[in-house]
Amino acid sequence: MNSSDSIVIIPTYNEKENIEKIIRAVTALGTPDAQTSTPKPQHTFNILVIDDGSPDGTADIVKKLMAGDLADRLFLVERQGKQGLGTAYIAGFRWALDHGYDYIFEMDADFSHDPNDLPRLYSACHDEGYDMSIGSRYVSGVNVVNWPMGRVLMSFFASKYVRMVTGVPIHDTTAGFKCYRRRVLETIELDKVRFKGYAFQIEMKFTAYKIGFKIKEVPVIFVNRREGTSKMSGGIFGEAFFGVMRLRWDGWFRRYPTIKS
Repeated sequence: MNSSDSIVIIPTYNEKENIEKIIRAVTALGTPDAQTSTPKPQHTFNILVIDDGSPDGTADIVKKLMAGDLADRLFLVERQGKQGLGTAYIAGFRWALDHGYDYIFEMDADFSHDPNDLPRLYSACHDEGYDMSIGSRYVSGVNVVNWPMGRVLMSFFASKYVRMVTGVPIHDTTAGFKCYRRRVLETIELDKVRFKGYAFQIEMKFTAYKIGFKIKEVPVIFVNRREGTSKMSGGIFGEAFFGVMRLRWDGWFRRYPTIKS
């Protein structure tokens, strides 16, 4: 039996500076504060790390934590070489479904996503009945900290471009901080997801929208990583730019699955 109904999937490649800190921050949610004895929100989250053969020893750090007090809450899938963000999440989704989780999260390892926002994403799905919740940087203005202005503008207008081309009524179409109810991932045909990089995030939202799932954007503040190295590249943005056109074409001609009752 799982110790939680929720699993947070964290893909990693060379995240030794961040991985233990993010794991400790997520697993501390829902447990009493040792210094003040003040109860925190009661919901807890398990973690699945998908590591793509990090040469810096990221996986070894996770294994040490798994051998300690997090044995029943922390899990690891190791893959050979960098295979792309999208394939890492697909592997994580399949693992989570196979292990019976009802709420499945995407989250970065570098603290650009605040672990304290996880309960808000969970509440949107569990309590308010949404099928997907998105930690949105742009639903209430531009909530990005410590990004170069050029990157802020590129990200903001990329989401505007996606909305214009696809018609998806989501402000932060490239967001990577999300919660899915189980039935979303059971309905989406995961073997038909095409994109591996930045466009993967767009494709998952577009597909969920076309199927008819209820989606809520939850405002969050995105903070640029303080440690480690960004994995962004020009190729990732190129895939997203041209991938959006392909998604629009699919929207006209592809037959999407129906929502399971």
